[in-house]
Amino acid sequence: MLKNDLFIRALKRQSCPRTPIWVMRQAGRYLPEYRAVREKTDFLTLCKTPELACEVTIQPVDLMGVDAAIIFSDILVVNEAMGMNVEIIETKGIRLTPPIRSQADIDKLIDPDVDEKLGYVLDAIRLTKRELNDRVPLIGFSGAAWTLFTYAVEGGGSKNYAWAKKMMYREPQMAHQLLQKITTCISAYLIKQVEAGADAVQIFDSWASALSEDDYREFALPYIKQNVAAVKAAYPEIPVIVFSKDMNTILSDIADTGADAVGLGWNIDIAKARKELGDRVCLQGNMDPTVLYGTPEKIKSEAAKVLKQFGQHNDHSGHVFNLGHGILPDVDPANLKCLVEFVKEESAKYH
Repeated sequence: MLKNDLFIRALKRQSCPRTPIWVMRQAGRYLPEYRAVREKTDFLTLCKTPELACEVTIQPVDLMGVDAAIIFSDILVVNEAMGMNVEIIETKGIRLTPPIRSQADIDKLIDPDVDEKLGYVLDAIRLTKRELNDRVPLIGFSGAAWTLFTYAVEGGGSKNYAWAKKMMYREPQMAHQLLQKITTCISAYLIKQVEAGADAVQIFDSWASALSEDDYREFALPYIKQNVAAVKAAYPEIPVIVFSKDMNTILSDIADTGADAVGLGWNIDIAKARKELGDRVCLQGNMDPTVLYGTPEKIKSEAAKVLKQFGQHNDHSGHVFNLGHGILPDVDPANLKCLVEFVKEESAKYH
């Protein structure tokens, strides 16, 4: 039994005495303690060493007092498991080789055994669950098919997604075949994370806003829906969060995936999102991460605004306080601590 289950209760839209809070990328470079671990190893080795991944996963729970931990990993471990060579170098960026641009390239990708190829993530989850000792829930995650597809086809990050869009618009059947292959792997991976001990899972569609609404409905949402359905078929009680970054104009479609919670980018008023969705899903978000560059007074006033915009809770509402995307690496940790403590105190009046 979790000692602090507020995050899970909020995701399931059960009554809570206050609003739970965690932040995306909370295990990261803004923390000196994380940087101390990172100095000794490269990023992917950190992801692949369960003891180190566990250590940095738990740091923000100990230091910041957040209401959930998220396993330290990277979305691109799925691409690597499928047979791509992945390099993540902070000074140079991300490279995936060879890029997937033909039928022959797609055919070469493997349908991996998750235990074999991603066992290090599962080991990190098991170890972290043990070390957390049920203090807070642990979140597992994966990138969404569309985001992993863009990395695979582009061979890295991109500004205009030219190769990905060429495949979509010239060879849509090939694009769907690749998306389906990635989706099958994601579903197996998420289920294995739950079996290893994850209390909830989040699907990150980081490059969602690269697509028009219609294209998102065709090339992204059906695959997210498959992932949610796969987790729910295996483990109906496990909450699933979908974060389609900056796709705030089709929130209803995102809620239709069957997710328990919809993550919001920072550039929408959470009141508008709640008005559109009612209490069909929990809402997660959505303070602008750059507010954490502000004074303590400014941080508190902006957090208060988000809580007020969400409004009063009822028996079927859910809100998980978070940022509209990941915490920035040059934020002062004291400012995040200020936010966490303020949300814990201030949010009670809305419950």
